Amino acid sequence: MKRQRSSPIPDPAAPPRRKRLLSEEERALWESVTGQTRSLRKKSRGVKPSPASAHPEPLAVKTVAPPKQLPPAKMARQPRPEPPPSPSLAPIGRRERAQLSRGRKEIDARLDLHGMTQTRAHRALSDFLRRAHIDGLTFVLVITGKGRAAAAQSGRGVLRRQVPQWLSLPEFRTLVVGFEEAHIGHGGEGALYVRIRRAR
Repeated sequence: MKRQRSSPIPDPAAPPRRKRLLSEEERALWESVTGQTRSLRKKSRGVKPSPASAHPEPLAVKTVAPPKQLPPAKMARQPRPEPPPSPSLAPIGRRERAQLSRGRKEIDARLDLHGMTQTRAHRALSDFLRRAHIDGLTFVLVITGKGRAAAAQSGRGVLRRQVPQWLSLPEFRTLVVGFEEAHIGHGGEGALYVRIRRAR
């Protein structure tokens, strides 16, 4: 059996082979190729991508987070719309007052507040005027009572003083056009003619 010739072992002491020089055509080709290429090291030394951009999520999976709502304290406060001004009061004319006192103009309804507390009287007056406004009444009579002479000196007769003040408040000006002290035949100082504002 013949032995296969083993490949000759290179001698480490042998001198290295001489490098072949490039021809002019090869050199020109190499320069044109290297001129069109860019170095990869410059890109790798740039800004390192963040972990989030290194592994981008698919567009189908990505969800849009809802906008954050500011706490109530930091939200811009919108100015509240101002309520429309209450209509001003107009006194009842002399002619109409005279017609009421003589019975030529009819008093549509009466309210007697005698013996009521201020709270109860205020509620009764408010309910009475609202009903008169809804029912389309024109003139009503509100009886407060004169109060006794001794009671007036001691600071009583509260409703006689309070009712005109209540009628001047904005809550009642939307229901009342004006008011005047009644004729003596209808109670004089202890009663008021009240003209009701027409419902629109």
